[in-house]
Amino acid sequence: MRKTLYILIVGVLAFYGCDEKPKEQALNTTEVAEFQQPNIIYIMADDLTTQAISAYGGIYKDIAPTPNIDRIAKEGMLFQDVLCTNAICGPSRAAILTGNYSNLNGYYKNESGGKFDASQWTFPQEFQKNGYQTSLFGKWHLGTEPKGFDVFKYHNSAGQQGHYWNPTYNENGTNVKEKGYATNLSTNFAMNWLEKERKKDAPFMMVLQYKAPHRPWQPDKKYEQLWEDIEMPYPATFNDDYKGRELTAGDTEMTMEYFSRRDMKFEEPAHLKGKEKLKWAFYGAKKGEVVQPEGMTAEEGRKWRYQTYIKDYLACVKSVDDNIGRVLDYLDKNGLTENTIIVLTSDQGFYLGDHGFFDKRFIYEESLRMPFMVKYPKKIKAGTVNEDVITNIDFAPTLLDLANIQTTQKMQGKSFKSILEGNTPKDWKQAMYYHYYEFPYWHHVQPHYGIRTQKYTLAHFYYNIDVWELYDLEKDPQQMHNIINDPQYASIVVNLKAELKELMKKYENDKSLADFRMITDKDFGSIVDKKDDETSVQDILTNKK
Repeated sequence: MRKTLYILIVGVLAFYGCDEKPKEQALNTTEVAEFQQPNIIYIMADDLTTQAISAYGGIYKDIAPTPNIDRIAKEGMLFQDVLCTNAICGPSRAAILTGNYSNLNGYYKNESGGKFDASQWTFPQEFQKNGYQTSLFGKWHLGTEPKGFDVFKYHNSAGQQGHYWNPTYNENGTNVKEKGYATNLSTNFAMNWLEKERKKDAPFMMVLQYKAPHRPWQPDKKYEQLWEDIEMPYPATFNDDYKGRELTAGDTEMTMEYFSRRDMKFEEPAHLKGKEKLKWAFYGAKKGEVVQPEGMTAEEGRKWRYQTYIKDYLACVKSVDDNIGRVLDYLDKNGLTENTIIVLTSDQGFYLGDHGFFDKRFIYEESLRMPFMVKYPKKIKAGTVNEDVITNIDFAPTLLDLANIQTTQKMQGKSFKSILEGNTPKDWKQAMYYHYYEFPYWHHVQPHYGIRTQKYTLAHFYYNIDVWELYDLEKDPQQMHNIINDPQYASIVVNLKAELKELMKKYENDKSLADFRMITDKDFGSIVDKKDDETSVQDILTNKK
């Protein structure tokens, strides 16, 4: 009996001992998983604006909803005040990649207005160095070959603008012409990499950047006639007369009068070739070249151009939304959703007939505000909305911080990881500095710098004019009334100029106006007469001018 009892006790202890060990191992596995580096998918559409995303509301939300993009917001955090430091494609991308303003990364203007210095540090290089698998698909648009990616396939025609149909891609150094629609193709390449090429035992960081909905707004065939039978609504500021802003907003080449034959989808004559072909296609983009069907009045033609434009633009967005849905579905089906950070953004905002405009460039809200949302189930509470001031130079340090990657690289941007987790630091920025340099190409928008707080926008347009503008965003959110000369705002102007002065010093861009004009002139040359004084911006901002 004693022997039997001894065997029984030993057996019981052995049983529980074996049981305890797997439990301990399971606990350790859970702990390891908790600190597992996340995968990151950074999605950026070109010229996508908040007005075109139904999660942000607006006049198109019921006509042209974006359910897949909205899903990222619904399951993550939607940002209302993410702002672009230089609202133009290439310079914004450079700021995002480097975490620095144009004056430090050296890329002030688009193609033909400089070139991105590919030898400098970018955040994908840091991910690659720290064991991440890295890939890039779609649009690059920096005039260089990407660095920091194990695999890349980017648009490499039309100055890296790319084409919507049958585009040429640079695939790891070799040009390849593909057949099909660019938005679908770029996603196909990304999905193929996710499914077949990436290693399953290491985290990945994938950059997926669409050409759409950039000009010339060519929809997929199945969406060409999507809204043919309806009249799209008009923005409240569609008939802006630019009173009080005649030399700035009122002196551009991005109004409804500047759409080309190509933009308006006129059928091209078959016999045209070379320069004649280009001349015919781009007729309408210059002053006095108004494109519209015969017999229309000026007002009818203006509305017709808007209707053509907005339907094509939103149809391009429709394809972007479809393809984002493909990516989200893949993550769900393959158990990757919980540990994958999804970022959805654009290089800046865009005008959809607001103020009678298309394009971007201005410090005004529609082009300044970037759509931005982040989904990361492990860290971000679903359905949250944030209204803190964040800029595109903050993206790089934040992504690195989320991946627990330490870097010695100096960046002007700051991580907002704690904001994503629901905690805004007490010392977080309350204002941002903006600077746009390109003139007169393209669209004839005056170079300007300024400050944007949550309540005010103050801007100085300086190339060959000297115009200040102030907007009270609480009383005038559509920015129709320049109140710079209103006496009741005099002290506010003084305070904003002082704050702007400090921001320009902080970001190492407190040059003279002559220096800023030289940046504009570089590559293009001096196109128009301008003042040539050496006035210090710092003196201007302290009213010593």
